[in-house]
Amino acid sequence: MSAPIPNIRPPSDPLLSDLADYALNYSTPSEEALDTARWCLADTLACGILALGFPACTKLLGPIAAGTITARGARVPGTGYELDPVQAAFNIGTIVRWLDFNDTWLAAEWGHPSDNLGAILAVADWISRHEADGVQPAAFSTPLPRPSGRQGPLTLHDVLVAMVKAHEIQGVLALENSFNRVGLDHVLLVRVASTAVAAALLGANRPQMLAALSHAWIDGSALRTYRHAPNTGSRKSWAAGDATSRGVRLALIAMTGEMGCPSALTAKTWGFEDVCFRGKPVTLPRRLGSYVMEHILFKISHPAEFHAQTAVECAIKLHPAVRDRLGSIQRIELTTHESAIRIIDKTGPLYNPADRDHCLQYMVAIGLIFGDLTAGHYEDAVAADPRIDALRATMVVREERRYSQDYLDSQKRSIANAVQVFFDDGTASEKIAVEYPLGHRRRRTEGIPVLHQKAEAAFMAYYGPEKAGSLMALFASRAELSAMRVDEFMGAFVRHSG
Repeated sequence: MSAPIPNIRPPSDPLLSDLADYALNYSTPSEEALDTARWCLADTLACGILALGFPACTKLLGPIAAGTITARGARVPGTGYELDPVQAAFNIGTIVRWLDFNDTWLAAEWGHPSDNLGAILAVADWISRHEADGVQPAAFSTPLPRPSGRQGPLTLHDVLVAMVKAHEIQGVLALENSFNRVGLDHVLLVRVASTAVAAALLGANRPQMLAALSHAWIDGSALRTYRHAPNTGSRKSWAAGDATSRGVRLALIAMTGEMGCPSALTAKTWGFEDVCFRGKPVTLPRRLGSYVMEHILFKISHPAEFHAQTAVECAIKLHPAVRDRLGSIQRIELTTHESAIRIIDKTGPLYNPADRDHCLQYMVAIGLIFGDLTAGHYEDAVAADPRIDALRATMVVREERRYSQDYLDSQKRSIANAVQVFFDDGTASEKIAVEYPLGHRRRRTEGIPVLHQKAEAAFMAYYGPEKAGSLMALFASRAELSAMRVDEFMGAFVRHSG
């Protein structure tokens, strides 16, 4: 009688192993990273609260099936919804990304690592509410494993560490892997990072983590179709919610012991690299730590696609000199970097707010005309102003090679733009150049007080002054915030209709 054939499976792809080991074992972010994560949390929640003023966003929120009740569900800030963690992640991820106002990471690939808070907050609140009541989540037939063997509700320290991990996974993968060049959307990296941190919060062991991550890559990716004309539309505002919720779903599937695919990336013919990445290897160009959170870019002043942030700053500085001469403008020169040209250099008709907030020329025109740029400036009523398209028609966009080089320089990570206006009488404005936006690490001291004001204004407009004050107080001390239970923190942001 012959011996049974052993069930031999290949070892996991090295990239999967590196991601898994980091997600499971990294627990000591730098002090700078943890402090930046504290303000990132405040900023991201403020962005979500601001989005609740837009019906196009709120119509997507709530349970999948109306009237569905989830006991001890995860809460959605600014609402009364209590949802299963997958749908809660979609809700949270959608509101924080809706206005294109949360943090940004720019490299060979782009993205918004705070999108992963959809998964982090949903899973952490869901676990903590059950732990607080001593109840086993219905999704698990055995006691829920916990990070480091601890018991009791998760704390905001767990959230901040998970944020650092998610930022690092998404951001380091973005450094040299350009998924946009093969037509794939950057929310691929949200799904991968959310899967990793959700599985870690759920207490995954190494085989479970590897399985979850393998499925995240096997999902492939959404196409960038909805970010580019003629299909630009509001899906770009909920795509990250979709991705972060998928990460939670895959983590929960892996927690059942479902098998993974060890060579999800490298399998010949059928792996991600051959099918989706034109045969190129996906790489991790630096060791995973807390680099990305330390260097993250905040959108503090304006809800503008980040490659245009400094261009808008230039335009607003020029506003006093040009506002009374708009009809005499002959030419506007926009000097920028290669990535901005590839993503947001748009001519011709712009059909909706999602189209306008990714048009370099539109955003500069708004800054020159109004001396400001808000989410409301992308709406149809403002876009109908004939001065906007008249200015767009005069704009010439060109690349400055130094700007493109400094954009990719790991020691600089600049996002430079310059604007100069030329008039019919032969005169010209000063050429205004800004290389580092207000939300850049090099401008942290200047930027954090403005970020504080942004969050406070958002909370005040939605909750009122007294409640806004109590919410901002949560972020005043990192030590006190870190010790706070997640279920209590999320409860502070609940607002029931009526």
